[in-house]
Amino acid sequence: MARSSSRGHARSAITGRYVTKATAARHPRTTVTEHGGNNSPGTHARSAISGKFVTGATASRHPNTTVTENG
Repeated sequence: MARSSSRGHARSAITGRYVTKATAARHPRTTVTEHGGNNSPGTHARSAISGKFVTGATASRHPNTTVTENG
């Protein structure tokens, strides 16, 4: 499940925009809380539901529940 923490910024997986902590708490399956920068090169897709990195194919099949992070 997506983690909502007091640290970091919450981002909507649907719109890609930053949202408030209250919005993230109401919609935990479609928001991701970012805790730090992505230090690796390239782009990576992360599931908003599990918080784990997923393949590009998985991200394209589930665009409303994945966030693409740039390195």
